[in-house]
Amino acid sequence: MKQISEHDYLKERFWQTDALEIIRTHHTVMEKVYDQIRAVSPTKTTVLLCGETGTGKGVLANLIHRHSHREKAQFVSVHCGAIPDTLLESELFGHEKGAFTGAFKRKLGKFEIASKGTIFLDEISTITASAQIKLLQILQDGTFSRVGGEDIFKTDARFIAATNLDLKKMCDDGIFRNDLYYRLNVFPIVIPPLRERSDDIPLLADTFIKRFNILMQKNIEGVHPDIIEAMKTYAWPGNIRELENLMERAFILETASILTPESFPAEFFTGAKKSAFFKVDTALTLAEARRRTIDEFERQFIKKILAKNKGKINKSSEEAGISTRQFHKLMSRHGIQKKDYKI
Repeated sequence: MKQISEHDYLKERFWQTDALEIIRTHHTVMEKVYDQIRAVSPTKTTVLLCGETGTGKGVLANLIHRHSHREKAQFVSVHCGAIPDTLLESELFGHEKGAFTGAFKRKLGKFEIASKGTIFLDEISTITASAQIKLLQILQDGTFSRVGGEDIFKTDARFIAATNLDLKKMCDDGIFRNDLYYRLNVFPIVIPPLRERSDDIPLLADTFIKRFNILMQKNIEGVHPDIIEAMKTYAWPGNIRELENLMERAFILETASILTPESFPAEFFTGAKKSAFFKVDTALTLAEARRRTIDEFERQFIKKILAKNKGKINKSSEEAGISTRQFHKLMSRHGIQKKDYKI
């Protein structure tokens, strides 16, 4: 039985049971991200989550809150880019009655609502210059005033921000305040895009299958290997959110016990194949280039025929015109496992 180190044991004990599904990864950068989250969660330190749209910044912000000492308090999420500039300050800091046209009564802002909990500001790069000044004040001394009011309020909310843009460049361009950037950038966590962590796609797909089975009252058992292969070569401009949307659509259409290519849009496979074209490397000798090409062809051939025959070795080797022993050798050489094709 494999021994588990004290470090790994304590690391596992830290995460709540339902979070173990979220933090599964085969990617070293994501392992580092989860180590950073584990380290910073128990503190009050401001966290800046950096990454492309759809990489799961909101999920990670919630993960930080749930593993902090504030987990029983409010987690308030604000999508700054979705709020009109004229209403943003009112949303964040609240307003007094009569502060502006339409302010018929006093309104509490998100910082008051968050109280001793956590406030998460997504797309922080979109906030106005005046809101940046107020935000700087609240980060410096924890105080703010409602729009149209003079009273000073104090908040103990923990602050997490997220951006899909380069805030440092925005500072250099004069769009974002330097002093606010340095207040936000205390503990930056950079989240890699999905195209750089393709080995995690089967894990993410499995997570979505479990979720959609519950939501849609279905019993989908897995994903066809051809789809996983396409997913690993697709560019994923929308990252994990795009993967989730694609699988949700497939779930609605699917009538079989697994997700099949027919339930996915044809352009998805076209987009996946674009990045999988054969490339000629003239730095290699002809003999080495030929050997690599043959190896790749063998690998793809074995995978395709196994997928076609649902992992049945006898039938696959017979159709390939080789013995089962030879077939097993090829599978072993190319790191192909039978269980991945059993349906």
